[in-house]
Amino acid sequence: MKIEILGTGCAKCKQTTKNVQKAVDELGLDIQVEKVEDIDRILEYGVMMTPGVVIDGEVKIAGKIPDVKQITKWLTE
Repeated sequence: MKIEILGTGCAKCKQTTKNVQKAVDELGLDIQVEKVEDIDRILEYGVMMTPGVVIDGEVKIAGKIPDVKQITKWLTE
């Protein structure tokens, strides 16, 4: 499984990264987490507002900070 966090480094993007890492750590899963800051790559997903979270190529959220509970749900579905 691969998680991509889309964002240019703003406070919301940093919080999203922390929430994703916390969910991954709590579940004890071996998941690759990648921060994507390149605008062209972000736009390739159709994301116009950051932060965004992509799991295995599927955009799960854009323009909002997901909480740890929501991320955990995505990872265990």
